[in-house]
Amino acid sequence: MMKFKDLRDFIYFLETKGELRRVSTPVDSELEITEISDRVVKNGGPALLFENVSGHSMPIAINLFGTEQRMAWGLGVDRLEDLVSRVTDLLGLMQGPPQGIVDKFRTLGQLAKVGSFQPKLVRNAPCQEIVLEGEQVDLNQFPILKCWPMDAGKFITLPLVITKDPLTGKRNVGMYRMQVFDRRTCGMHWQTQKVGTRHYRLTEESGNERLEVAVAIGGDPATIWSGSAPLPPDMDEIMIAGFIRQEGVEMVKARTVDLEVPANSEIILEGYVASGELRTEGPFGDHTGYYSMSDEYPVFHVTCITHRRNPIYPTIIVGRPPMEDYFMGKVTERIFLPIMKMVLPEIVDINMPAEGVFHNLVIVSVKKEYPGQARKVIYGLWGLGLMALAKTIIAVDHTVNVQDVSEVAWRVTNNLDAQRDIFFANGPVDDLDHASDSPRFGSKIGIDATTKWPSEGYQREWPPDIVMSEDIKSLVDSKWTTYGI
Repeated sequence: MMKFKDLRDFIYFLETKGELRRVSTPVDSELEITEISDRVVKNGGPALLFENVSGHSMPIAINLFGTEQRMAWGLGVDRLEDLVSRVTDLLGLMQGPPQGIVDKFRTLGQLAKVGSFQPKLVRNAPCQEIVLEGEQVDLNQFPILKCWPMDAGKFITLPLVITKDPLTGKRNVGMYRMQVFDRRTCGMHWQTQKVGTRHYRLTEESGNERLEVAVAIGGDPATIWSGSAPLPPDMDEIMIAGFIRQEGVEMVKARTVDLEVPANSEIILEGYVASGELRTEGPFGDHTGYYSMSDEYPVFHVTCITHRRNPIYPTIIVGRPPMEDYFMGKVTERIFLPIMKMVLPEIVDINMPAEGVFHNLVIVSVKKEYPGQARKVIYGLWGLGLMALAKTIIAVDHTVNVQDVSEVAWRVTNNLDAQRDIFFANGPVDDLDHASDSPRFGSKIGIDATTKWPSEGYQREWPPDIVMSEDIKSLVDSKWTTYGI
């Protein structure tokens, strides 16, 4: 298994694999880097390290996670399925007592190993080699991108935003874009359903004037991904990162706020969000492929900046898919599949294709055992955390490869009777959804494209698939070279 201590470790690894290109040509952080990176990611190209950014001495790293292979490597495995197997084993520990003496000893060893994934507090940290306070605080020192022509300004797009629940003290790490307003303030794009928003809301409700915030930029790949994952509210993202790395993440106390931050980050922003203080944020060219328009969001005041000597600024661009964030989201899909199966065991596989931008389209294959089961799965998914935001869920039979969108389209369009198989539900939708009549609330569509049974009211004979007989396929295989084709 590969282990990466920090971002630099991963960049070096990618370079040894021929998966990173250094760009020494002068480039502009306003729009130019976006256009370059967009072309590269859509062609499955390498990670990029821009070493000559106009007006800045700091290099920019981008497209680090822009293929499934690089994403797998970043999480310490050669194949994402290896990580899924590890998650499945962990869930097995939670499902019941071990059976037999050998199983018990194996379980004890696994539990002891899980304990080693806890965060490790250290006294000294690379992320605090340089400390800037007071008049030294200036966000303009970083080569923050303006990504798209209609963007309201420069946006930090790969931050790990760290807060504590003001009532319980439990930590949350989330990834929320941050528009730079000036040298010391940013917009904090806390969407309605996110835990950071809840912490801010609880701060206001409890009468506190401020919520302390720390923002980590440029940690190890597992920690970066964990911050982007839609974990349950009380699940510690840093602990999950430790599980993925198979080693606890080193943390250090921030200098000016009561929070711990990943010790090997490139850059740390420390500060606060004031209760009731909102400012217009956006527009921003978003991962839907459309601009998310301006709205009111909390303001993050930066009171202290710490960073490594000669830091690297990592970033990401989003826009019309596929983009780098698609591959980060694909990991989430794969890792969360065994968790979904615990709740809905009839699920065989799930796919959130790039075109659906995570929350617009979910395709699920179902092993049906009773009438109406496909609908039950669709409604069940709408009841699972942030899957509630899924605007379209399509259920197909367990024999369908949901990762093959062409096969899914063939099955759905053939198996669908519109009046019988399409149904609607109302509920929360993603903050970025522009189609609903009201912000954050709208309708969703479920489509049951499974084979219909007599017990589901289908009284005709369902036709079989066209498939060649195995003996003929074997015959043709054996004679293929003689055909001259």
